[in-house]
Amino acid sequence: MRSRTRLAGLVAGISLLAMGSAQAVEIEYWQYVFDSRVKAMDQLIANFQEANPDITVKHVTFPYADYQTRVVAAKVAGQGPDVVQLFYGWLDNFVAGELIQPLDPEVFPHEEIESEFFPIVSAMKRDGDYYGLPTAVRSLALFYNKALFEEAGLDPNKPPQTLDELVEAAKATVKHDGSGNITSEGITVEMGGQDHHWWREVLVRQFGGEPYSEDGTKVAYDDEAGLEALKFHSGLQTELNVGQNGFMDEGQAAFRAGLAAMTIDGTFRLGSFAENPFEWGVAELPANADGMRSNYSSYFANAIGALAEGEELEAAQKFLAYISSPEAMEIWLETVGELPARKEVALTEENLSDPTYGPFLQGLEYAHTTRFVDEAAQRQAMIDMENRIFLEGQDPAEALAQAAKEEQAILDKFYNK
Repeated sequence: MRSRTRLAGLVAGISLLAMGSAQAVEIEYWQYVFDSRVKAMDQLIANFQEANPDITVKHVTFPYADYQTRVVAAKVAGQGPDVVQLFYGWLDNFVAGELIQPLDPEVFPHEEIESEFFPIVSAMKRDGDYYGLPTAVRSLALFYNKALFEEAGLDPNKPPQTLDELVEAAKATVKHDGSGNITSEGITVEMGGQDHHWWREVLVRQFGGEPYSEDGTKVAYDDEAGLEALKFHSGLQTELNVGQNGFMDEGQAAFRAGLAAMTIDGTFRLGSFAENPFEWGVAELPANADGMRSNYSSYFANAIGALAEGEELEAAQKFLAYISSPEAMEIWLETVGELPARKEVALTEENLSDPTYGPFLQGLEYAHTTRFVDEAAQRQAMIDMENRIFLEGQDPAEALAQAAKEEQAILDKFYNK
């Protein structure tokens, strides 16, 4: 009976979670600082506590750069969160560090997770156990500044549909000073942002390659397709001078300031871009000349801390069930802009026809999810690869080969354990 009550809570959301605990209990929820996500979680916590007055949820946040370090340090000290947020690409490190515990299948039945969530939830499964559930999922899209398009003589309601059209739009909208320096980008160029995903899971495939072997253990982009993809991306700066790595520090900052006509970013930007002082639009990522599209999908999941037990564990399970419920996903979509992780909540007629959400949802249909073993290190390899081209003048073929060697070492270190 106890497991059936928990199961009902997982499926139906808050209305069946208001069972109360035997006595008052406090749990901690940890996430990194991102304003719209913090605001959304505060609202979810308030809703949950109203329905569960015997449970108090303490919301703890840390800067993104310090976040993983703080989680590890807390575990070493015998402390830490009862429910913790983590990027799906951090899962192997969190499991290896014994920072989280598997979800109890009696409380979170696998068959229901797999039937109700988008398939990419499987990235949170290891050796038959799920370790977390997402509230929302992400994909990429092309954001474009309609005012800058119109100023350049482009139709503000017709964003580029192909890579060739993307290049032409970037050339038409970029602005330079008398010395040729960029004063407003045609398109942002930033491997440290979402471009490393665009290059790895989209451009490499569109140029005819695969980023990794089928089992994810071997780098596969160190071929002609990968090189052509790298030349295309780095060439936006080195050959075409339509974008500049480091311009205004971040691509999203340049776009928000109205100094970039286009940027490739994720659904999580919708909340912050809503304050942009100009009209902007969203389009699917451009196809290649053959009409082939690709995308990258990711998510932050919520997991139960390794040290949670007894009443804290039961409270943590209730809270995790609520923040991955349909009600929570609707709130998250409205506040953060990220897409619901449950198919029935995301794939509504209203969402699919929405000019903002629609392109992201369409992208989910052909998206790929990279199996990271050390997301930060693997991302850095891409950043370093292009920085060697931009800052040292390294030949793209040499930069690609070096990056492939560095990333393969990261994969080998993990898989050879």
